Amino acid sequence: MTVLEPQRPPRVAVVLPAYRVRYQVEGVVRPLVDLVDDVIVVDDRCPEESGAFLQKSFVHPKLKILFHEKNQGVGGATITGFKAALEAGADIIVKMDSDGQMEARYLGRLIAPLAKGKADFAKGNRFYDLRALQSMPPTRRFGNFGLTLLTKAASGFWHLSDPTNGFFAVRRNALGLVNFHLLDSRYFFEISLLVQLNVVRAVAVDIPIPAKYGDEPSSLNPFKALTSFPMKLLAGFFHRIWWRYFIYDINIVTIFLITGSLLFFGGGAFGAYRWSQNIAVGHEQSAGTVALAMLPMILGFQMLLQAVVLDMMEVPPSPISDILEQEKG
Repeated sequence: MTVLEPQRPPRVAVVLPAYRVRYQVEGVVRPLVDLVDDVIVVDDRCPEESGAFLQKSFVHPKLKILFHEKNQGVGGATITGFKAALEAGADIIVKMDSDGQMEARYLGRLIAPLAKGKADFAKGNRFYDLRALQSMPPTRRFGNFGLTLLTKAASGFWHLSDPTNGFFAVRRNALGLVNFHLLDSRYFFEISLLVQLNVVRAVAVDIPIPAKYGDEPSSLNPFKALTSFPMKLLAGFFHRIWWRYFIYDINIVTIFLITGSLLFFGGGAFGAYRWSQNIAVGHEQSAGTVALAMLPMILGFQMLLQAVVLDMMEVPPSPISDILEQEKG
């Protein structure tokens, strides 16, 4: 009888971007060193010298502190941590904030789907807990709700909410497929990561994890985000659609998108042309001419709507990390 060797537990690394968290970061790091294999703090040219302060106040073999000579934003700091975690051989990389709003006691809940091979990416969702949601400042709550719907369309993860939640975990193989240079270096980082993960057909799940909120001001202004994010979301949407349905695969969604767009915009262009002629000559258009413009638009809209429905139903059959692991085996 063959005795199977027990599978080793995954190596877990936590990445902590540090900026203006001099008095919070140590309290975040201390419980983590007892829970994971590597804790990587990235001082993003912090004016409070959070990294140097932590270096003096807390020393541990699992702790590694990296320093940026120039501020690169939360995304840039996280990418630096990602690269260090991959070099350290981490199987699961977790990203947390350093301000103490994310509790280490939920770490096991977050990484469980990844450790069991059920997902490539797991993200905290504060919206499951209504009591915790009520404790969220109204401006943050409004900003998150407003961004959620837009992010669903842009990222393709229609089942995920709370898109700006910075408490997430990703498996090594899935992260290795992500083009780091396409990730946003600032506050759009989490959403840009979702877009890239959807492009490579990663399996993502939401994990109910409440957040703590103190008196500290949020560094992300939700109203500013709602005005600056839409163009980035639109760019992310077109990037995802192009790569998913025109480069990596061509399927019925591609046909609906092409045909629907031609009919909808073609009918609209024809209607606008005849309307401009009507204005010039002062004649009313016949019912047949109006129908000739409206019918393609209606049919095209239905096709585009069907493409959205099929996009919402598009779910990878299994985590991409497992597929890559089998190929290595």
